[in-house]
Amino acid sequence: MNFISMNVVTLLYLVASVCFIQALKGLSSPATARIGNTFGMAGMAIAVVTTIALMLKLQAQLATGSGMGFALVLLGVVVGGAIGAVAAKRVEMTKMPELVAAMHSLIGLAAVCIAIAAVSEPWAFNIAERGGALPFGNRLELFIGTFVGAVTFSGSVIAFGKLSGKYQFRLFQGAPVRFAGQHILNLVLAIAIIGLGLLFCFDDNVAPAWTPFIVMAALSFVLGVLIIIPIGGADMPVVVSMLNSYSGWAAAGIGFSLNNSMLIIAGSLVGSSGAILSYIMCKAMNRSFFNVILGGFGGEASVDDGAAKEQRPVKSGSADDAAFILQNAESVIIVPGYGLAVARAQHSVKELVDKLVEHGVQVRYAIHPVAGRMPGHMNVLLAEAEVPYDQVVEMEDINGEFGQTDVVLVLGANDVVNPAAKDPKSPIAGMPILEAYKAKSIIVNKRSMASGYAGLDNDLFYQPNTMMVFGDAKKVIEAMVKAVD
Repeated sequence: MNFISMNVVTLLYLVASVCFIQALKGLSSPATARIGNTFGMAGMAIAVVTTIALMLKLQAQLATGSGMGFALVLLGVVVGGAIGAVAAKRVEMTKMPELVAAMHSLIGLAAVCIAIAAVSEPWAFNIAERGGALPFGNRLELFIGTFVGAVTFSGSVIAFGKLSGKYQFRLFQGAPVRFAGQHILNLVLAIAIIGLGLLFCFDDNVAPAWTPFIVMAALSFVLGVLIIIPIGGADMPVVVSMLNSYSGWAAAGIGFSLNNSMLIIAGSLVGSSGAILSYIMCKAMNRSFFNVILGGFGGEASVDDGAAKEQRPVKSGSADDAAFILQNAESVIIVPGYGLAVARAQHSVKELVDKLVEHGVQVRYAIHPVAGRMPGHMNVLLAEAEVPYDQVVEMEDINGEFGQTDVVLVLGANDVVNPAAKDPKSPIAGMPILEAYKAKSIIVNKRSMASGYAGLDNDLFYQPNTMMVFGDAKKVIEAMVKAVD
């Protein structure tokens, strides 16, 4: 494999990096998302093939003989690729946030494993002579990569459990886990990690300082758990994007240690885009990033909340009633939420909208930045149902239209349409919402009167111009479709 030179490797890595940049650009809009994904897959394929060719070249130069190491790498690629393909094919759209969290955890764990291998045998990575000591710069990079990777792994595991919501283990439940002195403990652990990391970095012996390195890594795993457990379900979209950023920086840190430009560029792209997305999510929820990390909200509804909701009268109706109102309207805005995703009702909604359009009704979809359990969740669902992109409108562009809209149909959404955000005393005060409460008529489909992630009652449900239609979103929408003449 001597035909491939380092210049060719650098060129191919550059081409892969350009593909990744084009992928991010394409993913910025639902209309170009498929092209963006194609660029991303092409870039990763180029990077993998180039890396394998480089490994073969280095193996030939080192004359290792057996080739068992390369065979194990190929086995890992085949097994890992097969698992990923099966998981991607079988995963439901409602489970996509958990899948993303699981992938983040694997990236963090991979960074830790690579760091351990580099500390153990730096000569194999061309970062030190055989029998020589690791340079200070490489030790510092490995320390940072290990720390960020460990925090990403354990934090993503907790996020996976919280997003899944089906595990009885206390740390995996959506409600925040808090205890006295929690922030002080986190601070002590962070100081200890930094101290141990510096001991590892400043140790210039030929034999690596394994004790501080291993203890530092272990404490980093613990810190990752402690950072995520006090965060409630309402802040999970921010946590997902934040861990996405962490995984990128972990990969970039290891890339510096290995002098691998591909890892540096790809990791930096993921890290920076994840950080920007975290900022956007926090802005959309009127939350500060540090406020999310240091506490979060969600899952803390008061004991009397349920009783209070039972005492307040609501107006309810049937799917037939809702269909009559919709087909006699001139303009309709549909607000999809997580309940729509759980019921997998996006195709039924598309069928309903097609019938309404045939009746001359103007229909649009209003998308909140944090609707669902991850950024872009609703956009992906609607794209899967082949909803025309010109019918899907972002919050900033459609909020001014609610006051002139005849009917708003809310499907499984809660916090993102809660007028409590306008109350300065509310826990979600200042959070930008879809202003559905301004519409002439409002139809809300939910399974029950249960509160959303933030654990707050929703005044929208009790407005005199609101009609509640209880039941599974898919069954209710299918009944509406049949009822529309």
